Amino acid sequence: MAKALFGHVGGPDPQMVQEMRRLQKRVHDLEDEISRLQARNDQLSAAVTDVAVPATDREPALA
Repeated sequence: MAKALFGHVGGPDPQMVQEMRRLQKRVHDLEDEISRLQARNDQLSAAVTDVAVPATDREPALA
């Protein structure tokens, strides 16, 4: 029983440590992807703003 308790309270479980590292890497990869997508979104928003036609240049609606 002492061995079971020692295994339970002893050092960290190697499988759990490996899983934590895998999850931390995944979180880091997703954060990088978010940054990349936000930068791309900013570029596209700026491009749309540059191309947008001001309201005064639009043709009036047909009656």
